[in-house]
Amino acid sequence: MTYRSKVALVYLLGFALDLLNMFVANIAYPDIAHELHASVTELAWIGNAYMLGLTLIIPLSVWLGARIGERRLILASLLLFGIASALVAQAGSIESLIGWRLLQGLGGGLLLPVGQALAYRQFPPAQRAHFTGVVLLVALMVPALSPAAGGFIVQALSWRWIFYLNLPLALLAFGLGMFWLKAEKASTERPALDAVGLLLAMTALSLLLIAVSLLSEPATRLFGLLGLMLSAAVAALYLRDGWRKPTAILDLQLIKNPSLRLAMLIYLCVPGIFTGTNLIAVLYLHELGFGAAQIGALMLPWAAGSGVAIMLGKRSFNRIGPKPLLISGMLLQCLSILLLMSIEQSAGALLIIAYAVMGLGGSLCSITAQTLAFVGITPEKMAHASALWNINRQLGFCLGAALLSSLLGALGIQGFNDCFIAAALLTLVPMAAVLRFDSTNVLALLTSPPLQEKSA
Repeated sequence: MTYRSKVALVYLLGFALDLLNMFVANIAYPDIAHELHASVTELAWIGNAYMLGLTLIIPLSVWLGARIGERRLILASLLLFGIASALVAQAGSIESLIGWRLLQGLGGGLLLPVGQALAYRQFPPAQRAHFTGVVLLVALMVPALSPAAGGFIVQALSWRWIFYLNLPLALLAFGLGMFWLKAEKASTERPALDAVGLLLAMTALSLLLIAVSLLSEPATRLFGLLGLMLSAAVAALYLRDGWRKPTAILDLQLIKNPSLRLAMLIYLCVPGIFTGTNLIAVLYLHELGFGAAQIGALMLPWAAGSGVAIMLGKRSFNRIGPKPLLISGMLLQCLSILLLMSIEQSAGALLIIAYAVMGLGGSLCSITAQTLAFVGITPEKMAHASALWNINRQLGFCLGAALLSSLLGALGIQGFNDCFIAAALLTLVPMAAVLRFDSTNVLALLTSPPLQEKSA
């Protein structure tokens, strides 16, 4: 097995751990609520706390990776994640469970950008589309399979075991990382910590994530809007402080890279909007009389469509470039969202088609955007690009759900069709940027000769 394959496998195991903990916990909410006497708001913070920890620590990951080495940081994050998982499983109150979920998110937030940067650094530009396809296959399989597996575990054992079972996977990734990842050469450089930038970045992200959670409830919507304004003000201060600072916690100059900038916009408006659309669709279909099992099963045609998109994206990116794939993906997701407006209780086949096309279009954009984001990034800038990408990814998932749920809350249950129209239009927001994008440099990178590597 080549060294790049070993690095990729360690990263993919960590990535699967993160996805598992984002999706499998939901199935345990009823049992957690019963045993720990948790309210609906407290249950929501089981996910919010994990997301908060995950996002907040990402800006620090670049500095820590340079300071102590990426191998040590990956191993430390896996160890922290495993310890936090055991503590979550043993929580005796909802408050302690939320606290340990925050710690678990901190472990995942260190692992994802550092592991992703290390893995992508091993592949030349022409081979990154193939690796992105593998990453997205993991991103497809875990959300599709984990709710069913989690439900079986909760019924057969208890909700605590869905967290205990993180430990074998974390230990496996830790062991493989220990034996496979090469230690970096000792460096005499000790990068200074941009404390002001870190404080501003973490404050802006904290305010944004808290505001997003407040926007979903009518009673707290005003506080959510205030939080958004404060977050925007702090973010402006952060950009002003760090735009040209050599020691900035994140290299914001990378946003000037047209490929990375377009990819981040795509991820906000396509996968991010799908997250909100799926939430609205679940409520809509419930109002129409569809059962929970029927609604949950819709992820199967979505997964099938996504699988086709991943295979198409892997094979077509190097040959035709990103623009045709992105345009096709946005149009397909837009049309499939509009198709939801014509669903009735008897229209089961139409609903399956809508979700399959949504998976096809959304994942066509996802694989293309993630490949495009890193295709022209130099190895020394990969850690910064990975951190920016992962922050954008987490915010996309949060903002899409918050925006559409807030819109539905303002319109009431008669506003489903308006929400679907809004989601379809938001999916097309990047279209003008895609049409203006010059693919010449990207296609030139894809035709460069691949690096040769011997087996380790």
